[in-house]
Amino acid sequence: MSETNGAPKKGVLERLRDGVVVGDGGFVFALEKRGYVKAGPWTPEATVEHPEAVRQLHREFVRAGADVCQTFTFYASDDKLDNRGNQANKTHTGAKINQAACDLAKEVANEGGCLVAGGISQTPTYLSGKGKEAVQAEFRKQIKIFIANNIDFLLAEYYEHVEEVEWAIEVLKETGKPVAANMCIGPEGDMHGVSAGECAVRMARAGADIVGINCHFDPFVCLEGMRKMKAALDKADLHPYLMVQPLAFMTPDASKQGFIDLPEFPFALEPRICSRWEIMKFAREAYEIGIRYIGGCCGFEPYHIRAVSEELSKERGGFLPEGSQKHDQWGLGLRLHTKPWVRARARREYWENLKPASGRPFSSSCSKPDNWGVTAGHDMLKQKTDATTEDEIKQLAAK
Repeated sequence: MSETNGAPKKGVLERLRDGVVVGDGGFVFALEKRGYVKAGPWTPEATVEHPEAVRQLHREFVRAGADVCQTFTFYASDDKLDNRGNQANKTHTGAKINQAACDLAKEVANEGGCLVAGGISQTPTYLSGKGKEAVQAEFRKQIKIFIANNIDFLLAEYYEHVEEVEWAIEVLKETGKPVAANMCIGPEGDMHGVSAGECAVRMARAGADIVGINCHFDPFVCLEGMRKMKAALDKADLHPYLMVQPLAFMTPDASKQGFIDLPEFPFALEPRICSRWEIMKFAREAYEIGIRYIGGCCGFEPYHIRAVSEELSKERGGFLPEGSQKHDQWGLGLRLHTKPWVRARARREYWENLKPASGRPFSSSCSKPDNWGVTAGHDMLKQKTDATTEDEIKQLAAK
């Protein structure tokens, strides 16, 4: 939980040793819906263009009980900011975007006694097959900013290939800071066929202090993957802390590539949003597996993080966040409602057992993923700085 008593802040490893760390939620999807991020590149120039929006979202996650403010630096490597016609690196520079992200995260973390995590993610350089030296050069440019700002710990997240995350961990370990590493994989493992368990073992052996999964899959699919990771780590006698930050969209029908393969991605995922009650169930299951860093990724709004905080209140010494002041658990606030049939819903068993409807009579419950099977090593995935042309879009649509 947040520390505001004036004592020195405990680091992330000390907090994990002593209990639960609640992460924050998703920024790119939340800010895209609010009009501050462009879908497609998903890059974080909002830290420079609209700092008030980024700051407010940080504050809402902290108010919901988050112990960590992640810098909004997802896809903030220079090669991504230049990719496929993106002008963000030319307009603002990667250094300026990353510095602004550090300023905002540190400001809000200091208000709430939270930690700051500096995050890096997969690169177009890796997807284009340019090799280890070029990929690590992209990482080092971002990390230089984090170290200059004395960020509390470093996070490599959103990697589809274990080789690239190993390269990231290697660079992060050079700093002497605690290192967390997450892959955006499901129970089937990475996009080159490495099992989920072997991915975890390789991340731990590369030096990650915290190992886990983020994004691409729903909370319960991610937990299936985490069980495989834990079993492999135990077998190898490796014991990093475990971390999970899933989607807040249900993805039982997603294939190996995760939600980006679903036809609803990214503009029609709303019917799949997890309820707060499903997130409470996820938080409990994650804790029982032995996961101690529990947060969220795309689709996770502050009320989802509040659900994690409330479910694990006992494990956090009875702590409830400020955001719970207007939220009676299990809907008990509905006792104040004017309508009697709504007052009847003011009980745990009602919400715990509800099967929400979509409100769309002609919608299917599941979709058919695209399953193109394209990943690093395929010519179609080689990246470029030039914008995608209309002819290229026609070729892709024909496929």
